[in-house]
Amino acid sequence: MAKVTMGIFVVGIYGALTFYLGWGAKQWLVAMKWFNYPVLYWSVLYVIAFSIVIGRIHESLKVFSIVGNYWMFVFEYGLMLCLVAQIVIWLTPFNNVQIIGSIAMALLVFLCIVGSYFAYSPVVRNLEISMDKKESELSSMRVVVASDFHLGVLSNKKHLQRFVNLSNEAKPDIVFLAGDIVDDDPKWFVKEGMAEVMKSLTATYGVYGVLGNHEYYGKKIPEFVEEMDKASVKILRDETIRVGNAFIVTGQEDITNKERQQLDALRHTDNLPWFVMNHTPNDLVTPSQEGVDFHMSGHTHKGQMWPNHYITARVFELDYGYKLKDQMHTLVSSGFGFWGPPMRIGSRSELWVVDITFR
Repeated sequence: MAKVTMGIFVVGIYGALTFYLGWGAKQWLVAMKWFNYPVLYWSVLYVIAFSIVIGRIHESLKVFSIVGNYWMFVFEYGLMLCLVAQIVIWLTPFNNVQIIGSIAMALLVFLCIVGSYFAYSPVVRNLEISMDKKESELSSMRVVVASDFHLGVLSNKKHLQRFVNLSNEAKPDIVFLAGDIVDDDPKWFVKEGMAEVMKSLTATYGVYGVLGNHEYYGKKIPEFVEEMDKASVKILRDETIRVGNAFIVTGQEDITNKERQQLDALRHTDNLPWFVMNHTPNDLVTPSQEGVDFHMSGHTHKGQMWPNHYITARVFELDYGYKLKDQMHTLVSSGFGFWGPPMRIGSRSELWVVDITFR
């Protein structure tokens, strides 16, 4: 009963904010003499506002999912611009609704274009670190780290190909995919034949991945793991493996899985450099105490769209970038793809190329 009440409350708040945004847009449309069909206007607005829910009913309604993802961007930035525009109109001499509204709409379109560019034009982040050699046969190695592809309808096969191209250009020794590889359901990964693209990744010691929260949301983990296997990606589920005489790799289940094993149960007895992937960077203390050498995460997207970064920065000890915690090298990626709107403001789609020198 409490969940139902909370759900009604959230939908009510969302509906009210949608009305406020629609009311603000209506003022501008009236001023421009473009507002003629109020019933149609409000009906279309609320269908768009709830299209992300409609799109989940059946895959044939994919267009609603696409519209809903773009709406998330319009909703967040539209509310901010609408509020600023109202303040300017009410509290300053500049009260021309036509001009102020047109400026706000132009800014929204500009942010949409810039955000799309940052989302679909990934960059390579380079990092150089040194690490205790221990008993490794290696003197150096190159690692590619990426996360949060959310492969599906909008983060598509073409975007995956960008990753493969950039990763292969780096000529890595190993590739780590730190969770949220698909966006909930792997069906679009299968339908678009993305396994063949992923399979073309090259790395001396192979490609390894872990589950993220969205793989759990999709509730098709066996199918996902099978598809990754076809794509030559080894998904580690609370597993630790030894890669030759070079290093140890551990892949933890995501924190969404309440039955996942603790890290101390996944320790390896060999004295080799220890790499750990954990999709959500919820706990950096435990791995640093357990002697992990390199810890990799994603999940945060660096907020994806400003000012969301201020929230993730308060939730996580490290919500983005590199940090040396005690003796542990820690890396949190903002992700190669995106969730929801195919836009990034204040963040960038990326992969990391990490050059490690063993002392």
